Amino acid sequence: MPFLLTLIAEALRMAFYMFWEVLWPLAFGFLISAVVQSVVSREAVTRVLGSDDARGVTFATLLGAASSSCSYAAVAVARGLFRKGATFANAIIFEFASTNLVFELGLVLLVLLGWRFLAAEVAGGLLMVAILAVVFKYTLRPGLVASAREQAEKGLRGRMEGHGEMDMSVRGGSFLRRLASPRGFTAVSHYFYMDVASLAQDLVLGFLIAGALAAWVPNSFWQALFFSDHPAVAAVWGPVIGPVIAMLTFVCSVGNIPLAVVLWNGGITFGGVISFIFADLLIIPILSIYRRYYGGRMSLYLLGTSYLAMVLAGLVIGGVFQLLGLVPQHQFVEAFQAAPSWNYTTFLNLAALFVVALLGWRFLATGGPEMLRAMEAAPTSMPEMSHDDHDHDSQHHHHDHHHHH
Repeated sequence: MPFLLTLIAEALRMAFYMFWEVLWPLAFGFLISAVVQSVVSREAVTRVLGSDDARGVTFATLLGAASSSCSYAAVAVARGLFRKGATFANAIIFEFASTNLVFELGLVLLVLLGWRFLAAEVAGGLLMVAILAVVFKYTLRPGLVASAREQAEKGLRGRMEGHGEMDMSVRGGSFLRRLASPRGFTAVSHYFYMDVASLAQDLVLGFLIAGALAAWVPNSFWQALFFSDHPAVAAVWGPVIGPVIAMLTFVCSVGNIPLAVVLWNGGITFGGVISFIFADLLIIPILSIYRRYYGGRMSLYLLGTSYLAMVLAGLVIGGVFQLLGLVPQHQFVEAFQAAPSWNYTTFLNLAALFVVALLGWRFLATGGPEMLRAMEAAPTSMPEMSHDDHDHDSQHHHHDHHHHH
């Protein structure tokens, strides 16, 4: 029995050390993301995603990168955009960018694995978007999109549904004036805590699974799994197996990064880490949400095309970084080993906790918890929406007006 407790304690200790390393980049990333979401309105987003051209794809990528990073929320938002008039391809590209090119993911990667991984994540993410855009252009049949739209219009529920419906963006005035207004402060606090709430479960799972794997699985197991003794085989095998491991770990977006550290320590190739990180949209719960949102055929199509794009991006980025001499030597990442001490991480964490507390106070003071409950429940009656309704209608009239000309 004591032996078992020691094992569990060891896993928890490793999970906590890793969490401590990334507390401030997470908080900072969520803050930037909340600020952007408070300033960019969903209406504006849908308007620029209505056509499958270079401009549409570019905006889908940029706006995705600036939105919430929770995979479930991203999938819900993408369906909302599709129903409101974005093309299907742009909605999916938006979703990929929002789980793979967001701030908090990049910051956590930078802190835990270093700038080369961050560079590879950004380059690979853009490459994957390009691959998807081309694949969609040549293989996405109108009939398939039509049946997906029919299914999407049924509005079956996935997870984080309210997140997809919600638009608290503050309109009017300059960027800074909007943010400094009381409504701006409220919006930022609400977006911040919604992102935290929607990711909390996956983050905790990610750290716990990573701690357990690091504490319990011997490196010899990983080395055998990744063919570490055969570099040529490993280079191809890494990107192929990476997404498969991700599918089975059930952890979304940022929660994947602690696991990536374990795999990297275990000897998976650089390209394998990259394709593993991209695969957060292929986890089994999300595939089942795809089935409810868009029907069985489309969910299989998305599984196939996404997997292809991830493996290709991992292979190409791995190869290119190898050629440029940018692949780090396989050294052991210390994130699990080092106990917290009085260094810059601790000071940044304390600053981050202060910001988190300040936003938390605002969130509680402005009816945040009720709104969170409404988000988890049916999105039909969002309490937040009332003061925007008028706004909404005037925009619609304006829009109809536009059509008559």
